[in-house]
Amino acid sequence: MKKLLLLAFLALPCFAASASAQAVTLLTEEYAPFNYRDGKVIKGATVEQVEKVMADINVDYRLDVMPWARAFSLARTTPMTCVFATAHNAARDGLFKWVEPLLVDRNILITRRGSGVSAANLEDARKYVIGTQRDDYTEVTLKEKGFTKLDLASDFNATLRKLLGGRIDMMPISELYFDKLKADQPLEMVTVLSSQPMGIACEKNFPDDLLARMQASLDRLIASGEQKQIFLKYGLHLLK
Repeated sequence: MKKLLLLAFLALPCFAASASAQAVTLLTEEYAPFNYRDGKVIKGATVEQVEKVMADINVDYRLDVMPWARAFSLARTTPMTCVFATAHNAARDGLFKWVEPLLVDRNILITRRGSGVSAANLEDARKYVIGTQRDDYTEVTLKEKGFTKLDLASDFNATLRKLLGGRIDMMPISELYFDKLKADQPLEMVTVLSSQPMGIACEKNFPDDLLARMQASLDRLIASGEQKQIFLKYGLHLLK
């Protein structure tokens, strides 16, 4: 009997390690109203979706906000780690496993109102200095589309400050977010840059069964209309 109890005791750490191995780290950046800190609380339209998905499948997780380049790098190299909301394009397709869409959005180039900056298309826009975030998918998109005058910042808010201060000519932004931001800031659209789904990007060895459960939960969130209601809560209207 003592031998059996000893074997059972020795097995306990293995069970604990197996359970803890399923804890997921979910990383994001400061990009209100999609994901941002409000004091000590992390909130936003995509954060709420992720929280509902993880609660629905009853899996432990840790949520953190950090500069995008760091979050993206950690999600590529660290087991059980995901980053959101991440644009799913051809260049990134094989880098991660995907749960999507948290939203489908166009990315547009904007300028400050009265700047005199104008471009009928991307070819015209290439002569201007464009600001964006380091290692953001928009940096890759701009380079792929032939933009060379790039000004890179650590996060979205730093880029926006540069634009409003006249230090750059244009910046890319989610059209969905711009629809809200333009009511409070002297900004105007110049031209369309790209269109893409945005999702949760997980490290390549992320468990397939867990990924499938997350995807099924997000699918239910969308089908029920709850995703749309979350966007409306943050003053965002899904664009057709």
